[in-house]
Amino acid sequence: MSIDWVALGSVFGVSLVVTVALVGLFTLGISGLSHRERAAAQGQSAGLAVTGAYACFAACAAAVAYGLYLIMA
Repeated sequence: MSIDWVALGSVFGVSLVVTVALVGLFTLGISGLSHRERAAAQGQSAGLAVTGAYACFAACAAAVAYGLYLIMA
């Protein structure tokens, strides 16, 4: 039995980068929604922040769906 350490390291690196990117994207979505709450309390509009937040959540959902597709294929 032989372990291909280069391939294992490559998978680990890509997984780490994708995980950090998804967490960052989800955090941006949460931040956009909290900006909406602050703007509503001040009587302002935060349409761009809400649209950006929903776009971040949609990108996260698409990445998860793609990952599931890769697992099932």
